[in-house]
Amino acid sequence: MRIDVLSIFPSYFDGLTLSLLGKAQATGIIDLRIRDLRDWTSDRHRTVDDTPYGGGAGMVMKPEPWGLALDDISEAAAATVAERPTIIFPSPAGEVFTQKTARDLATREHLIFGCGRYEGIDERVFEYAAERGDVRLISLGDYVLNGGEVATMAMIEAIGRLIPGVVGNPESLVEESHEDGLLEYPSYTKPASWRGRSVPDVLLSGNHAAIAAWRHEQQIERTRSRRPDLLDDTSPSS
Repeated sequence: MRIDVLSIFPSYFDGLTLSLLGKAQATGIIDLRIRDLRDWTSDRHRTVDDTPYGGGAGMVMKPEPWGLALDDISEAAAATVAERPTIIFPSPAGEVFTQKTARDLATREHLIFGCGRYEGIDERVFEYAAERGDVRLISLGDYVLNGGEVATMAMIEAIGRLIPGVVGNPESLVEESHEDGLLEYPSYTKPASWRGRSVPDVLLSGNHAAIAAWRHEQQIERTRSRRPDLLDDTSPSS
């Protein structure tokens, strides 16, 4: 998968060179390219923002650097990527990012992330981007961040680990929170007793059917107590 990221703070993404995603880049599973939006400006101050039409507080990101950057990136990628890119703009006004979203995006060949700042990006950028690819505005949740970088990093982490070959044991992905609509069951390791707290007996029993049943019960109970909104009362599993 090719992933291009546009930001005025490219150093934000240094952490993506570590751990599993770093290995995925080293082996060529993921082609991650972090771009400085200011490289597509033409004035000596490398200006990317201006005052909003209609008045109001703050500044709005200018459309032309975005247009030039999207042109260059999409045209360069067309030589090696067959499908249209999916262009993602993190935004509190977008659809909510979920594990289902991550699974969907993990099947794409080319993702472009546009990290907004200030009071946002000129609306015409989204309209123009739709000519270059499939545009999606996506939110991490009902809160506001200073910019799109943190949200983009979270999405790349969630998407990247679902790409075949990134996680060493693909079976571990199946048992995680949200993969089956439930939260993950609790995990334990050695020693069996620690500071007066013992591992549940069933996990020491060697009875795999009983362990599987216990883990599923724990998933349901955790979900019911922590995230009841995820439970469908008409579902047999609940």
